[in-house]
Amino acid sequence: MGSRLIAGFLAAIAAVGVVAGALLESGLPAPWTQWVFIVLALLSPALGWLLAVRRPRIPYGWLLLATAVCLGLGILGAGLWVRTGHAAGFALVISGSMYALYYGANSIFVPLLFPEGRLPSRRWRPVAWIGAAAVVTHATGNALLGPLLLGEPTTLTVVGGAMSTFGQFAAWIVALVVLVGLVVRWRRSEPSERGQYAWMVAGATANVAGFVALAVFLFGGHTSWGVVGLTGSLGSLPAAIAVALIRHQLLDIRIGIRGSRLLMVFDVRPTVGEVLSRFGSVLDESPEPVELLGRLAAAVRGALNTTWAAVRLADGARVVAGREDGPAALVVPVRGGLGQLECGPREYGGLTAEDRRFLEALAVPAGLAIQSEGLAARLVNAQEAERRRIERNIHDGVQQQLVALIAGLELARATGGGPQLLAELREQARQTLADLRELAAGIHPSALGQGGLVEAVEERCARLPVPVRVNAGEGMRAARFSDEVEGAMYFTVSEAVANALKHAAAATIEIRLAREGNRLLATVTDDGRGFDPATTARTGLSPLSDRLNALGGRLEILSEVGKGTRMTAWVPVDA
Repeated sequence: MGSRLIAGFLAAIAAVGVVAGALLESGLPAPWTQWVFIVLALLSPALGWLLAVRRPRIPYGWLLLATAVCLGLGILGAGLWVRTGHAAGFALVISGSMYALYYGANSIFVPLLFPEGRLPSRRWRPVAWIGAAAVVTHATGNALLGPLLLGEPTTLTVVGGAMSTFGQFAAWIVALVVLVGLVVRWRRSEPSERGQYAWMVAGATANVAGFVALAVFLFGGHTSWGVVGLTGSLGSLPAAIAVALIRHQLLDIRIGIRGSRLLMVFDVRPTVGEVLSRFGSVLDESPEPVELLGRLAAAVRGALNTTWAAVRLADGARVVAGREDGPAALVVPVRGGLGQLECGPREYGGLTAEDRRFLEALAVPAGLAIQSEGLAARLVNAQEAERRRIERNIHDGVQQQLVALIAGLELARATGGGPQLLAELREQARQTLADLRELAAGIHPSALGQGGLVEAVEERCARLPVPVRVNAGEGMRAARFSDEVEGAMYFTVSEAVANALKHAAAATIEIRLAREGNRLLATVTDDGRGFDPATTARTGLSPLSDRLNALGGRLEILSEVGKGTRMTAWVPVDA
């Protein structure tokens, strides 16, 4: 509330000074050119008030207001001096000083501190200090020149003349340096920022051209030079700032239309849906997990306009977008305990409760994206591990048997090979064939492709050392499903049975296969020793659980020490 009052007070001083000073100078009725001058001069206080009220923590709005106050007081002083017949010497002193402050601030600091009221980097500090010293010197010199203009020269007027000339010249040099720096910032800026800086470059260039035109007019040029000069010096920079704010949504400001009304909208940020829509296009490109998390962090940073944003996973992995230069200003956990979203401070202003709600809403779908990407990564890892297992089995088993078989055949050919050697080679070949079939069954059992899920499970359990009962629901023996579904359910049941024999020391195992609605269900129950699911890792079933999740299904384990284990797996199937 205090910032609104201060901004309103400063804007009122500037506006009253502009209107009163201009009308005092021209009198009433004022010519149309004077009204045009008033409108152009009111752009700065109006724009400064708007930014200071809506963005009080951003210094740029207050800079525009201070510049506008200097302009208003300068115009008021000039009007009083003219209206009093050059008798109000103090008014001339005020006018000369305020005009110097206005033109210096408008030419140096308004372009230099664009768009947030901060220096582009620390390297610009000397330029800012030199510019401030030049402007103050120019203003002080103009104040000391007042008696000379009133026909009352003193010793100080000589000093004032030197100070005014030197200060004005130095201010011009600094203004040109700032303009060149602004052009460099425009050329080096990101594509999304280049349009903003382009308008400021155009406005600053027009501002310098306006000063040149005013100088030509003051040294005897045509009146048109004065009109061009006033238009450029008064209206170019405010117009450029206004266009940059609205056209490029700088500082989250844009123009909106509601019905027949034209509205200026603040606090513009993309909705959660818009962020997810952009992020969805990224998912379609199937990036690597680290790249995906980096783009998610960048999306969060862009949505909230923070200096940096990070995605931290539950395993400690962390990806940062932007330059992390301090502790997180906002941390929101991701859905399902998968990690958290972290944000640094906003580039301007502070994070609000609305920002927290926005990030919390974004954390829900972000968790799904992280979970999906993690699932995909684990599936790839599981496939790679399975490929290495098959390669190892071939190398250590069948390949060695084939090498031995070939060596035996070479020996038989060289020695003439008696019946006993040929019988041994025949048996060795049969064993190799059996091992190949068993290996193939581990990849994709032939019974699964020929007879279906129930037949493959029964064949798998027929050679086990403990009694296994397989119960098939109605119509299950004749039912066929996709290769992905049958393969996932078969290997899940096989792994559960293997675990019951290897770890649980089960005496009996019961398997139930059924179809319930749109779900294919498999249950494996054993009477083994059981375990505590909360403290026991299930490394063998984890890849299978991921495989079921990828198909839209689920794997559930119920177990208790001394009371056996019950595994339930299901996947959706067509009705």
